[in-house]
Amino acid sequence: MNKRQALIAAALAGVYAVSNGAAAHDPVDKAEKEKCYGIAKAGQNDCASANGSHSCSGQASVDKAPEEWKYVAKGTCEKAGGKLSGK
Repeated sequence: MNKRQALIAAALAGVYAVSNGAAAHDPVDKAEKEKCYGIAKAGQNDCASANGSHSCSGQASVDKAPEEWKYVAKGTCEKAGGKLSGK
């Protein structure tokens, strides 16, 4: 194996370890989550905005916009200052 192949293999192993490690340490099952509006920081929303201004995660342009959302553990949204509806 040459140096280039070794670097590529190491990089892929690192990406695999990070992605699997994050999933393995997620204590909240997807069935135990809810959408929480108004708590996402800029660039950290989980999916499309409620008002249709974009359709992808990571596209929130400001912190805590009322139409942006993140998944949180059920029962924690309002405690974090969010709302269960984007309206």
